[in-house]
Amino acid sequence: MSKSLQDQLLNAGLTNKKKVKQAENHKKKQAKVKRTTGQEDEVKLRAEQQRKEKAERDRLLNLERKAEEEKKAIKAQVKQLIEMNRLSNSAGDLAHNFVMDKKVKKINVTAKISDQLAKGRLAIAELEGRYELIPPKVAEKILQREPDWPIVLNEKAPDTGDAEEDDPYADFQIPDDLMW
Repeated sequence: MSKSLQDQLLNAGLTNKKKVKQAENHKKKQAKVKRTTGQEDEVKLRAEQQRKEKAERDRLLNLERKAEEEKKAIKAQVKQLIEMNRLSNSAGDLAHNFVMDKKVKKINVTAKISDQLAKGRLAIAELEGRYELIPPKVAEKILQREPDWPIVLNEKAPDTGDAEEDDPYADFQIPDDLMW
């Protein structure tokens, strides 16, 4: 009925009795070595060690890939934040100078926007080689996600009442010869 694999191989003519006997002897020797020394075969130990090393290498590669994917995702988020929140009609005839990466850069803006940049009410972010104007809250979100992103954000100046329509003393003129 059910024959062993050795019997089936012998009947099929794929092996002979000498090879079967060698295989049995090898199996007995391994069992004896295992019983006497309590250690497994050296080949098995090496194979197990190699398997563990490969698993560790694969784990490290997966961690690197995951970190790289996270960096790409953060970069895409920052790019999307800048594109969605940038000021579109910021071009003007006044040159506004600012420092980015220890170099003085220049962007042409209107006088109002230049004033807002100086007071920290607007920020400048670099995106693909050009400079975009964004709100300071967006700049802070970008810096939280990516602290190394090139952004110029001046500290916000306290409101000094520069708005002319809110000035209660706008009707009163200051004499030119007034000495303090």
